[in-house]
Amino acid sequence: MATANELLIGEFPRTLDERFRLGLPSEFLGELTSAGEDLVLAKERAGCLSLWNAAVWKPRLDASVEVLRSKLAAGSLNQRVDQVQDLGRLLSTRHRTITLAGRGRLVIPDGFREFLGVEAGGDVLVVGAAVCIELWNPSAWSDFITAEMPAFRRRIDDLTA
Repeated sequence: MATANELLIGEFPRTLDERFRLGLPSEFLGELTSAGEDLVLAKERAGCLSLWNAAVWKPRLDASVEVLRSKLAAGSLNQRVDQVQDLGRLLSTRHRTITLAGRGRLVIPDGFREFLGVEAGGDVLVVGAAVCIELWNPSAWSDFITAEMPAFRRRIDDLTA
């Protein structure tokens, strides 16, 4: 989704309306839909959903699934069937292809609402995660950023060295 020159960054407070619609920041819409209108909403961690352009998400997912298929066909996962089943369950419920409603609004579907943990009328933070955008329950975001910020300098140094 993000081009070589564009990273999706920024933090924008929003409110879910009574129909679980969320207005996305105009700063993100162009980049988010630049490779096509279909988007993928994915469960990331409790209190966080990510939103990707489907043209970016699908090849990444397809590559992972193909590796899994080839290992199953080769019999190298015969002793790990329970782990394969767990992965299959997560793949079945982790993501959904969606399109935006009018005026750049995202309707958060059932199952994803509960995972995000925000009721209608509740606050959501829309955060740029460089290659996608994330929708955060404010409490989960506060916990995440508090835990991760101390490592910021080391991470940026590692990625830019």
